[in-house]
Formats: sequence, C-alpha cells, structure tokens
Amino acid sequence: MSGKQRQVRMQFLAEPSDVNFGGKVHGGQVMKWIDQAGYAAAVGWSGHYSVTVAVGGIRFVAPIRIGDLVTVQAALIHTGTSSMHFAVDVRARDPRADEADARLCTHCVIVFVALDAPEGTPVPVPPWVPQDDEDRQLAEYAMQVMALGKDVEQTVARYRQAAVAHMQ
Repeated sequence: MSGKQRQVRMQFLAEPSDVNFGGKVHGGQVMKWIDQAGYAAAVGWSGHYSVTVAVGGIRFVAPIRIGDLVTVQAALIHTGTSSMHFAVDVRARDPRADEADARLCTHCVIVFVALDAPEGTPVPVPPWVPQDDEDRQLAEYAMQVMALGKDVEQTVARYRQAAVAHMQ
C-alpha cells in the first residue's frame, strides 16, 4: 500500500551493550536505529526495497543513558523521482516517566532511494505533496539540508583534486 505510510515510529530500550566508553549510548548505535526507522518508512511509502543514500544535518543534542526508552520517529518531508527524504527525531526518557518527559537527543534528515528487486535500479516513488504551512516548511528544510551536503561534497572534491595535484 505505497504512498500511504508517511511516518514510522520505532522504540528501543538502550542496553548496556549499546554504550561507549563514556557510559552513554554510542553514536553509531543511534545511527543504526535512525537507518532502521528510515528504511521502514521508505519501504512503507514506496512499496519497494530502498537504500540509504545520504544522511544530512545530524546533530547529537543530548546523551541517551542505559535503560532509557528510545523513540525514533521518521516522517516523510520530501520526495523526488525515486528519492524520499525523512526528518528523523530520536528522543529518550526513563521508561517510568511520561512520554511528555522525553528529551530530543538526535535529529537529522535521511534520504532513501527506492529500487526494483531484480535489477537494483531506481524506481519512481509516489509523490508527497505538502498539505499545510508546516509541511511546506519541512520540505524546504529538507532541500536546505541536502544543499549543505552538496556544498560539503564539492569542497571535499576540490581538496582531493588539490591533494592529487600536489602528490604528482
């Protein structure tokens, strides 16, 4: 039922095996949860196997502690021909506390591309049309985050070219 599931909400319990040397959940584990929620949302929207192509604007705002109930919410905020951009919020709280007490820990935009099964080539996704001002702002935000990523890519490419030229 593609084009119907705009958002996904997943929950995880932060376990002792998820922590880094500082005793907080490792950023790599948080990124794995983000990717899993994004994948579920992308497949739910497109109806096709999907792959991650970019993560932009990731910010680790607050730590996640062992035993926290972690909620990862991915919401579609832009579609291209075969791409889907999702805003992802990661919140955490003591499981004994109210959901309203959850704190924002991480935020990013993650982009997936839908692929056909046998060939692995991009396939069109159902378009998402913003319904209100908030949706339009989120779509604009997605474009801004991805533009920043392209600027970074261009800068890295310039430095690589300079490094290669210097080595010759």
